[in-house]
Amino acid sequence: MVEESSRIAGPGLRADARRNRGRILVAARAVFAEHGIDAPMAAVARRAGVGVATLYRRFPTRDDLVRAAFAQQMETCARALTEALADPDPWRGFQRLVETACELQREEQGFSAAFVAAFPDSTVEHAQARERAERDLMTLVRRAQAAGALRADFHPSDLAVALLSHCGLVTALPRDGAASRRLVAYLLQSFRAEAAHGALPPPSALSLRGLPLAADGSRRQRPSKN
Repeated sequence: MVEESSRIAGPGLRADARRNRGRILVAARAVFAEHGIDAPMAAVARRAGVGVATLYRRFPTRDDLVRAAFAQQMETCARALTEALADPDPWRGFQRLVETACELQREEQGFSAAFVAAFPDSTVEHAQARERAERDLMTLVRRAQAAGALRADFHPSDLAVALLSHCGLVTALPRDGAASRRLVAYLLQSFRAEAAHGALPPPSALSLRGLPLAADGSRRQRPSKN
């Protein structure tokens, strides 16, 4: 009789295959946190204790591995944006969205780079998903500005700069939750309409799509698919 651990568990995966998949995803998050999402796939396989062939059998491309490793975090972000748009108080929705993104940066050191790379424009579906998220974010920003809560000169690049700043802090101080929460509070207060005193310098050309979020804080090009 076939052992229980070797029986099919879930759609198309034996229990041991499912365990391998779980080990690979845990290892991927750890390796990406330490070395960025352009870390060698072989390093992930070694950390997981599986062969490179096993890794590629489960995740044929790096994009596949990145999206699977941070699928839960990406779902959390997507849900936070949906909830922010549904909130009758647009400032509260905006605030909670920023807090959620920063919480995920703090909890998963590799998430920042994964967030940028999660929807590459390699397919129509991915491009549409990215464009929809960017469009929804702009809708939320305009609502908060129309309500008089978000400063009128807020620019989308300001959010990118804020996330990059927070990423640098959590990279340098990964265990200092108090510093993270205080920085986020400072940033959110600076975004309030009542904090607008005098003109700001021109906005950055930075966007969420182009954030240079590597594990060591350096600028890295988006990795190739393999």
